[in-house]
Amino acid sequence: MSEETLLEFPCQFPIKAMGKADVEFDLLVLEIVQQHATAPEKTRMKSRPSQNGKYLAVTVHIEATSKAQLDAIYRQLSAHPLVLVAL
Repeated sequence: MSEETLLEFPCQFPIKAMGKADVEFDLLVLEIVQQHATAPEKTRMKSRPSQNGKYLAVTVHIEATSKAQLDAIYRQLSAHPLVLVAL
């Protein structure tokens, strides 16, 4: 059974997660992504606080190898209690 997707693998893909601003939130997101993808270089990760500093958006660019890989990353991010949104 093949899964339909518009992506052609391998490809560069941004994973974004948002949560409450915490000193360790960016490391948490990176740790989860690294369980499923090759360790991204530091230059491939960006963190941006919300206007009031209460929330943090973290984007990690990976080389995605399959839809199953992306699904696993999003499932694990979404299941974590500190992650409010995974895009």
